[in-house]
Amino acid sequence: MTLTVRPLGSRLAGLLVLAPFIAAIASAADWNQWGGSPLRNNTPDAHDLPTEWETGEFDPDTGAWKPETSRNIAWAAALGSQSYGNPVVAGGKVYVGTNNESPRDKKHVGDRSILYCFDEKTGAFLWQLVVPKLKSGKVNDWENLGLLASPLVVGNRLWIVTSRCEVLCLDTEGLANGNEGPYTDEAKYMVKDTPKEAAPGEPSKQDADIVWRYDLMDELGVFPHNASNRSVLMVDGVLYICTSNGQDWTHVNIPSPNSPSFIALDPKTGKLLAEDNAGIGPRIFHGQWTSPSAGRVNGAWHVYYGGGDGVAYAFDVKPAKGSGKPIVPILPGTPTSQVEEAETDYLKKVWWLDINPPEYKAKDGKPIKYPAAEGPSEINSTPVFYKNRVYIASGQDPEHGEGVGRLVCIDATKTGDLTKSGVLWDYKGIKRSISTCSIDPATGLLFIADFSGFVHCLDAETGKVQWVHDMKAHMWGSTFVADGKVYVGDEDGDFTVLAADRTLKVISETNLGASV
Repeated sequence: MTLTVRPLGSRLAGLLVLAPFIAAIASAADWNQWGGSPLRNNTPDAHDLPTEWETGEFDPDTGAWKPETSRNIAWAAALGSQSYGNPVVAGGKVYVGTNNESPRDKKHVGDRSILYCFDEKTGAFLWQLVVPKLKSGKVNDWENLGLLASPLVVGNRLWIVTSRCEVLCLDTEGLANGNEGPYTDEAKYMVKDTPKEAAPGEPSKQDADIVWRYDLMDELGVFPHNASNRSVLMVDGVLYICTSNGQDWTHVNIPSPNSPSFIALDPKTGKLLAEDNAGIGPRIFHGQWTSPSAGRVNGAWHVYYGGGDGVAYAFDVKPAKGSGKPIVPILPGTPTSQVEEAETDYLKKVWWLDINPPEYKAKDGKPIKYPAAEGPSEINSTPVFYKNRVYIASGQDPEHGEGVGRLVCIDATKTGDLTKSGVLWDYKGIKRSISTCSIDPATGLLFIADFSGFVHCLDAETGKVQWVHDMKAHMWGSTFVADGKVYVGDEDGDFTVLAADRTLKVISETNLGASV
């Protein structure tokens, strides 16, 4: 298990710390993607995990970490000042996204998004992907956020969604073993939209090797709102990606309502295979930042997606022929005469469910306007598939503050509109949440955090509440359950270990000195 922290002015800010118990998790199977598998259930099979550690001291002059003062820490590696993407472990390497506040290459300084690759055993730096900021600025690519998504790693290939609203396929060895694939413009890529664009330097062996690149803005007319931060999913050899299409700076206008919200790509070539037929674009509340999941129902794979319209969707993984509509213009506002009339294949809806109940939409006969605290929300958390059910919570951009939420348990075996017929149980005791739940196979208990700072434990079968724990600070991250324990952190830097039990028990609390 790895921890990343956001800064609150301490020496620990921007540090990746690796506790020795990661070996217990990674030895049985790599944690090669967000959630460990397409089901996205953060519950690895691990044993003898520690519950206490000390992060150690730092040299007051140099800021260097003193490992001899730490306890239960195998190694530490400096990251940028903000790190939102979850680390993944695959093939003896650890990959984690961050920003460029601690640049490792003097050729690339200033605001950049970074993907670091470290050696799993030693923490040695191996290579980095440098992603320059979009020229359009914070409306599409907010400053200093860094790389927000978690990568997917299979064999010697890695796929990542960047802050430039693109999908990249990388070689897991970086440029150390040569430049593979059809893409050979790494030097130009790393300085695009920067003062050095006219004179790119030569890449080094510690730079990423880009195999192919798919630009969602150029190819599909997508307009991301502030950030692009969803993690890639692979099912049956196909990549599935949320496009991050959203509103502009007015928070009213959707520049590209006909652009797809969900697509499928060929992992070998980056070719577009299909797009959704859900028509989400015109109904987007704000932005779209969810990551998809998948589950096998009655022998068939379905992919699950939380829409920016507050609707949970299930799509058939097999693209259907022809969508009956033209490919989206390259740029919003392109004259109709210039629109390519060829059809693209589409991902067919299997079921859909509006997560916002009537009382979140209107009061006393009057509609409740988004983003009111008592009103409707989109879905930013990741759907979790467990025993033919999908579990998902509603929430909003943390900048909107606290508000009402809803956690639903959906019968994944049904089809059609499940808003009234597919909810097996729901829980309105949760507040707005951007967190993904964890369901412990050993106990059947579900654990989930909300933005208001509460950890909720429910029976996954019945929805009955077992307990609620107040962390007393906002929570951005998700619960992680292993070895009978629940690991969770908050904005105040408190990292808490709870018992994965029907009775609330706080095992330990450690303050990391910076936001988790």
